[in-house]
Amino acid sequence: MAFYVVQLQFDLAETDERLAVRPAHREYLNELKAAGKLVAAGPFTDQTGALLVYDVADEAELRDILAKDPYTPADVYQLALLTEWQPLFPFSE
Repeated sequence: MAFYVVQLQFDLAETDERLAVRPAHREYLNELKAAGKLVAAGPFTDQTGALLVYDVADEAELRDILAKDPYTPADVYQLALLTEWQPLFPFSE
């Protein structure tokens, strides 16, 4: 397994559309968390984007996960960053 960090940049012109899709997006994230694929996620306090950390087999799996996210077909964000990450400290809840 590999950790990946994804930074989303929200399209501020599409805020109403993003907010309309957000419940489905968050439900999808909850499913990923329950499946052990999502480690952490949350929006920036200024609501310009979000940061997500995934635990997946590889980048192909991550891209498949992102393609299935309700935010993707709604076209309300751009990928600002998608990179493999090597944490120095373990995650704890």
